Amino acid sequence: MKATELKGLSVADLNELLVEQKSTLSKLKINHKIAELENPIQIRNYRRTIARINTELTSRNLVVAK
Repeated sequence: MKATELKGLSVADLNELLVEQKSTLSKLKINHKIAELENPIQIRNYRRTIARINTELTSRNLVVAK
């Protein structure tokens, strides 16, 4: 998910998406430990998406705090 797509979402949607992405990432990590994933790059992509969501949430919190 790109940063431009995240800007259009509300804070509640971002928090919901963050929880969903984190749970998917943890499942992928567990599956990768048990048996190698077909595409291990998925783990990196989920990590980056989580970082993008956190960045957007932080920037919105800073704007509100000013």
